[in-house]
Amino acid sequence: MTTSTGMTDKHGAHEAQHGPLSYRLLLGIWLGLMALTATTITATRIDLGFLNVVAAMGIASAKAGLVIFFFMHLKYENRLIKGMALTAFVILAIAIGLTFVDVGYRY
Repeated sequence: MTTSTGMTDKHGAHEAQHGPLSYRLLLGIWLGLMALTATTITATRIDLGFLNVVAAMGIASAKAGLVIFFFMHLKYENRLIKGMALTAFVILAIAIGLTFVDVGYRY
């Protein structure tokens, strides 16, 4: 796609590469998010001790992954962008993990 200045519009070409998501896929993702939400609610009613936090974080990570990959179109980005997003999540997971370790060892 070219702009009025004759330059190539990378965003327009990127959009043309993968096109819009189908309603069937979006419905499947929505149903997955609803199932994970029901799993979160069910997990809160089961006493797993410290593993409640681990279960909640795992389910929340799965839901965030669905939203980021499909609704924010990370699935269609190049490897550099995917790597940057993964790095950000790893750093966030380390920070949250160290916070829980600190809280766990308090008297």
